[in-house]
Amino acid sequence: MFDIPLLRTFEAVASLSSFTKAGQQVNLTQSAVSAHIRRLEDQTGSALFERSTRTVILTPQGQALLGYARAILRLSEEAQILMRGGGNAVHLRIGASDDLTSTWLPSVLGKFQDTRTARTLEIQISNTPALLESMDRGELDLIVGCRCRGDQSGIHLWNEQLRWALGETLLEVDSPVPLAVFPEPCPYRDAALAALASKNCKWRITSVSPSLGSLTAMAAAGLAVTPLNSTSIPSTLQSAEFNAQLPPLPDVEFVAHIRPGLSEETVLLTRSIIKWITAHRPQGRQASRRGYMPSERHG
Repeated sequence: MFDIPLLRTFEAVASLSSFTKAGQQVNLTQSAVSAHIRRLEDQTGSALFERSTRTVILTPQGQALLGYARAILRLSEEAQILMRGGGNAVHLRIGASDDLTSTWLPSVLGKFQDTRTARTLEIQISNTPALLESMDRGELDLIVGCRCRGDQSGIHLWNEQLRWALGETLLEVDSPVPLAVFPEPCPYRDAALAALASKNCKWRITSVSPSLGSLTAMAAAGLAVTPLNSTSIPSTLQSAEFNAQLPPLPDVEFVAHIRPGLSEETVLLTRSIIKWITAHRPQGRQASRRGYMPSERHG
């Protein structure tokens, strides 16, 4: 029988690939995290991680345990919700960014709600800073979004590759790269501008919109390229990591924020939703193998 606190610590280390970050997430010191992992390794009789000075990687035994650990933690939290909440209705207010709510997140949340009667969800859509202001006013219980560079707030969920999304129209040599971007503050926008500046690439902003649909429409029309997380790029657009005019983009980090002061039942429900979203999110599209060489035309 595995101890729930040990499995929770193990899942945090596996997700974050870091004992230090896992300790921050589960509110334990790094030595306590190490002690939890040693106890779990004693219980399983196997090494769960390969550790070096820089990396923490799951062993094959650790990979096998991770799936069971996540299932056990989810069932444990759902049992606590059922026992403590009885048949009481719970209405959870969730904030999320448009790139998630315009793609896969509603379907994932719909399947979550289908299995949990008397739990209803309300979704507010905006960028993460605006959603955090709403949470400060007590208007949201949970936020799922991305984290700006240098920001350490929130619970780490996953990293996702940023890619350039563009239509069939080729970019012109020596012309500024036309960009369609979300409004500031936006990690995608910041990463794209920093990447272009690092390679001394010329650029110009042709469109600013809070709507994913507007950005992808601009790209599909050949009026701009737009930096997006890989799961937000529709099949109508090409996905490329870089070409002669488009430098590589970094990963973006997705995080969750839970409003302080929630009831214990609501906190358990938010954690259950976070685990459900993380487990059921789609995998990102692979970059296209096409070269996307720039056009020889000159403006």
